[in-house]
Amino acid sequence: MNALPPARRSRVAIIGGGFSGAAVAWHLARAYRPESLSISVIEPRQAIGGGLAYSSEESSHRVNVPAVRMSMAPDDAQHFARWLAASGEIERDTDALWKNGDVFPRRRVFGRYAAEQLTPYLNSGAVRHVKGQATRILRDPDGAGWTVHTSAGPVSADIVVLAATHPQPGIPDALASLTEAPGFVADPYAASALAGIGPDASVLIVGSGLTSADMVAELDRRGHRGRILALSRRGLRSRGHPDVRGEPFGDFASAPATTALGLLRTIRATLAAARDAGANWQSVFDQLRSQGTVLWAALAPRERARLVRHLRVFWDVHRFRIAPQVDEVLDRRQAAGTFDTIAARLVASNDEDDGLAVSFQRRGRTAIETMRFDAVFNTTGPAHGQALQSNPALRSLAGAGLIRADAYRLGIETSLDSRAIGRDDKPVATLLVAGPLARGTFGELMGLPEVARHAQSVAAEVAKMFETVPASGGDAGHH
Repeated sequence: MNALPPARRSRVAIIGGGFSGAAVAWHLARAYRPESLSISVIEPRQAIGGGLAYSSEESSHRVNVPAVRMSMAPDDAQHFARWLAASGEIERDTDALWKNGDVFPRRRVFGRYAAEQLTPYLNSGAVRHVKGQATRILRDPDGAGWTVHTSAGPVSADIVVLAATHPQPGIPDALASLTEAPGFVADPYAASALAGIGPDASVLIVGSGLTSADMVAELDRRGHRGRILALSRRGLRSRGHPDVRGEPFGDFASAPATTALGLLRTIRATLAAARDAGANWQSVFDQLRSQGTVLWAALAPRERARLVRHLRVFWDVHRFRIAPQVDEVLDRRQAAGTFDTIAARLVASNDEDDGLAVSFQRRGRTAIETMRFDAVFNTTGPAHGQALQSNPALRSLAGAGLIRADAYRLGIETSLDSRAIGRDDKPVATLLVAGPLARGTFGELMGLPEVARHAQSVAAEVAKMFETVPASGGDAGHH
């Protein structure tokens, strides 16, 4: 009797090898033997796991959550903390340890941890790192599979997972005339972005969130002592962490608000109750985060849009806290008079002989002021609404009608099981979205614990499909 030919391995292509893509690959590789599954992670960086967020070589860029809250394994909260304790990293970077005992390591250290989790699977061949940029994703003519074109050659797949990075910040129209100016920094995380900024340079930072705070900390570490002005619509600075971390406080999930205004009232009432109970506001926001998916699901699309439009900026500054080491730099610079944050609207800009002239109108005032700066940094945050145009691989899928932007312009529209929804309103069975690009469906999906959990659920969806995806061509129409 002749032996049967070996069954072909199921093939998964993951677009993007930052934390989201790495976590999906890791969960899949742990669950399957390499002979039954091949996982290709398409990522141009040298290592998988770091991505934009955790690849920075800058020593002042720290994780903005205590290490005990960061883990690739959602069911093992101490996973990273144990690795960190064993790594010797805290001894090499004593500033990581904050006075309350929390540890805020450098961001690249977390990237190294994520990369190390995948190393055994890369060595065994279960995971393959395709060092290139995905340029085009085409569905096979029979609909049964995919071809991902990359700068390192084509990759064939049965299932594609989109885990692409945050898009670059959009450049505000009022700054368009500065794009070619030598002092204009369009991408503040680029390797040598701050190299040409002199110690006495006057700097305008457009945006006042986490990236803005990172830039102040990095300039300060480089010995900069000039004047730094951060400008944003509402002039809100990212908040810091409490001296003593408390347990999450409040309950937003058992009777979730059905309107944006209702939610705001519940949050305000909970904050007042927390004050009376001696709990800090951070504990309330920790609870909001953990129940975020339930809250988002309870809101009708109109109310979600209202929430994004009116409350998102307030949510962001309380939700995305800065590491205390960075907060301390901002406080010290503010006290010294070399750093300030203002609420203003950009009006115009011009590259002049004596500097970069920027005109703005302060909130609540009619006068337009013009100031000159040696450098202008654009830290307006990822242009999520542009993700489908700015990323060539996503653009090819959008052009083919296989993905579309969600209603809130936060990313890609998906079903509740993370499948991309195409132009025909139907989910595409073998095309999944992992990480922040799916937050229009799931709400809170930017923080690491939420991204880790979502990666785990996407990996579980992929695993379920191995029973149904034909492993040797065949007809995929039964989905």
